[in-house]
Amino acid sequence: MALPKLDSPTYETELPSTGEKIKYRPFLVKEQKLLLLAQESNKTKETYLSMSNLLKSCTFDKIDIDSSPIFDVEYLFLKIRSKSVGEKVTLMITCPDDNETKVPVKLDLKDIDVQMTVGHTNELNISDKIKMVMKYPVLGDVTRATGSESNKVFEIMNTCIYEVHDGDTIYHRVDMSEKDIVDFIDSFSTQQFELVTDFFTTMPKLRHVINVTNPKTKIKNEVVIEGLESFLA
Repeated sequence: MALPKLDSPTYETELPSTGEKIKYRPFLVKEQKLLLLAQESNKTKETYLSMSNLLKSCTFDKIDIDSSPIFDVEYLFLKIRSKSVGEKVTLMITCPDDNETKVPVKLDLKDIDVQMTVGHTNELNISDKIKMVMKYPVLGDVTRATGSESNKVFEIMNTCIYEVHDGDTIYHRVDMSEKDIVDFIDSFSTQQFELVTDFFTTMPKLRHVINVTNPKTKIKNEVVIEGLESFLA
């Protein structure tokens, strides 16, 4: 005789990028096993692929995970994870005043949200007449990037160039060859390249400020933690 099927509760949240309401459920043990195996392999691509499959199942295939901004993906995963294995986590925070002492800090994952750095923009004025419009990296960009870490960074950077404005002339992504983009970026000055890297550094991401007192020095520290991995205990 077949055992009864268990029902999973359903929750709702809003995507940070669009405000669209999305229904989701906690992940199941069989899904968690696959994710843990991928994480144990220490291969970023396998971990992201497993995360993608898990999110597709847990959001009832209502959104295209592979083409969603990476901060939407991380936010959804954190929400699903909190409903699956608990909303409270204890993080070991290293005190910045001595960069040595570690302090356990309890954190409620409900308090974590996607935040944008003040002044962040996806329109980069490379020169007086040339402007770049950037798109945010999606999960597919991360999984397709290959080679060394520096090579992956450049690959993701290349895929995120959405438009190039040269005065009144606009070059759309479909108008650009890969060689054109590589040659264009290679012609940047150091200052121009920093504008692009700042876009990625300041783009929306899971971010939270923790106040912690060093028990050795009694100095109060303000610690900013960001990115999905920082919140997973």
